[in-house]
Amino acid sequence: MGRYLGPQCRLCRAEGAKLYLKGDRCNSDKCPVTKRKGMPGKGPRARLRKKSDYGLQLREKQKVKRIYGMLEKQFKIFFMKAERMRGITGDNLIQLLERRLDNIVYRMHFASSRKEARQLISHGHIMVNGRKVDISSFLVRENDEIEVREKSKKLLFIKESLKEYSRSGVSPWLTVDPDKVWGQVRAIPRRNDVTDIADVNEQLIVELYSK
Repeated sequence: MGRYLGPQCRLCRAEGAKLYLKGDRCNSDKCPVTKRKGMPGKGPRARLRKKSDYGLQLREKQKVKRIYGMLEKQFKIFFMKAERMRGITGDNLIQLLERRLDNIVYRMHFASSRKEARQLISHGHIMVNGRKVDISSFLVRENDEIEVREKSKKLLFIKESLKEYSRSGVSPWLTVDPDKVWGQVRAIPRRNDVTDIADVNEQLIVELYSK
């Protein structure tokens, strides 16, 4: 199955939560998840079946996949990496997903969404430690420096995205200099550092893949 190209808000409604697929624009009062109750294709009063254990596990996996914008094959590769690491598999999985370059570019407010961050990376606008990297799934390490190429720093949508930095700042494990459009990974994030997906139960994903 190819990448989903339909309405982004439909995916949020399917999960019954804001997945921030459009980044900061999802905070608007016009967000369909806020305005409309229930799953897409069903009325607000439609009766929903009680989900089985498998259904709950599947929905949790779909939610995380959609948050980070990944296909099934790539997501499973990340899960297998997390499984081979020391520690709790669920925590390892979130840590690996947070280390993806497209997520880091989004977290540093160089892009307004992870989808936009992937476009920046694939078009060669992003540098890691002084070298161009055009692979969105590239895993950053502690002390890595991420910067927008000099010729790209004047792009209007990057300047617009950086306005969010002055409003909300960045995660404590990151450092950003908005004037230089430069940032650094101060530390590898722990699970409790990723507060905006606190409602995700990654243990359900571990249970699903362990069957």
